[in-house]
Amino acid sequence: MNRKAKPLFIFLMIFCLLASAGCGGRRAAQTVAPTAAAAPSQTSAPPQTGDVTRTLSFGGMQRSYLVHVPSGYDGIKALPVVLIYHGFQLSGEEMVRITGFSEFADQQGLLAVYPQGTGKNSSWNGGDCCGEAAVRGVDDVGFTRAIIEDLAAAYKIDPKRVYATGFSNGAIMAYGLACDLADLIAAVAPVGATKADPTCTPGRAVPVMHFHGDKDRLNPYEGGVSQAGIVFEPVKDTIAFWLQQDGCPAQPETSTSGSIRHDVYAPCKEGAAVELYTIIGGDHAWPGGEPVTTEIGIPTKELDATAVMWAFFLAHPLP
Repeated sequence: MNRKAKPLFIFLMIFCLLASAGCGGRRAAQTVAPTAAAAPSQTSAPPQTGDVTRTLSFGGMQRSYLVHVPSGYDGIKALPVVLIYHGFQLSGEEMVRITGFSEFADQQGLLAVYPQGTGKNSSWNGGDCCGEAAVRGVDDVGFTRAIIEDLAAAYKIDPKRVYATGFSNGAIMAYGLACDLADLIAAVAPVGATKADPTCTPGRAVPVMHFHGDKDRLNPYEGGVSQAGIVFEPVKDTIAFWLQQDGCPAQPETSTSGSIRHDVYAPCKEGAAVELYTIIGGDHAWPGGEPVTTEIGIPTKELDATAVMWAFFLAHPLP
């Protein structure tokens, strides 16, 4: 991307910008189309490890997602899945760089999955946000269900351990999945965006872990109007919504270390929990990861959101 265009994109961007063009350098992923084959068995050849781009025909469009199969996967052990949704105008490949989830997947033995949004600005339909996806009413919840079905056909996955996270517009998508796909998504961990949908009726208590910098200029922590002129709800309203939804105590157990404040609301119904990590002085960034751009915000190194949310996920499989 032409760096001279950044100020214009910063003004227009709803939740985050295109990452710089120099952030590539990843090897090309193998592209495969979905098949009707059953999940791998002990007698089948182990799936290819590393990066694979899979394509789906869904909703009248060709959709795709990148899956990182951990090194050493033998096709026999059922793997947990983390769905990682990119921000507005980003891509699945950029989320590999920003989050470090693929390297982490190799260490922990999980499938790191990066769905790709639609439209010129590559966005997700979060109801009233964002971009073409929302305007056109793209069924991104249905697309996610199709991804999970495709993964189950191609790999041996643990259906009780399918989780979702996302950054910015992708965080709104993760909240949407907590509402509309709670039968498949065990827990969510949104980063840097708020959403409390009054029509949300997941039918069970969904564990939620939220990360947010209190100096975020693109999605203000205290709510209000962002630099792009978009009105956002405060983080406290999103947390309050899920406390009520999950039947959690109103007062948290709070601990602070350096610039990180951690609020834990538990126990909740059905073994759920709601946790909030506030990065004091923090920007619009993935804690412990790499910045979208330095103009957007520099991530704190006091907290590794990828590792922290994974521990939370492990503690909260589907009941």
